[in-house]
Amino acid sequence: MKIALIVVGVLVLLVVSVVVIGALLPKRHVVARNAAFKASPEKLFALIAGNQEWRPDVKQCELVTDAGGKQFQRETSTHGETIEYELMDARPPLAVVRRIATENLPYGGSWSFVLIPENGETRVRITEDGEVYSPVFRFVSKFVMGQTATLDAYLKAMGKATGEDVQPGS
Repeated sequence: MKIALIVVGVLVLLVVSVVVIGALLPKRHVVARNAAFKASPEKLFALIAGNQEWRPDVKQCELVTDAGGKQFQRETSTHGETIEYELMDARPPLAVVRRIATENLPYGGSWSFVLIPENGETRVRITEDGEVYSPVFRFVSKFVMGQTATLDAYLKAMGKATGEDVQPGS
């Protein structure tokens, strides 16, 4: 019985610590990653601005324009979660800015893509300006997953879509 109480006490302390540490972390974060590709800016821009079904985590993607002319990407993940992203700015073939338009998620924010032609390659830089509302998710994002994990996965998937093995960096 004494061991069971110690185990329960340690688990409670662990959960409380995660919540407290997460609550002390800032909601907002800005992180960036980049990778160099042999593909042209036009080809990479088409991947970024177009249908996202080339990504392994996306089951379905619809490009939608609302009555006011705003453009959205509605993505359904392989886990069944659907999120809409509003196209805030596009300057073909060098830049795209997209923000999460779906409300009531545990996170929000935007991704800015900049495509930089250099020495016969194209460097793609993604900057995430995000917010994580739940203290538990903030803790997990910062200390378990890493705040650049999604950016890295995106760049690696883009490399696979272009037939390249890219290594994201800061």
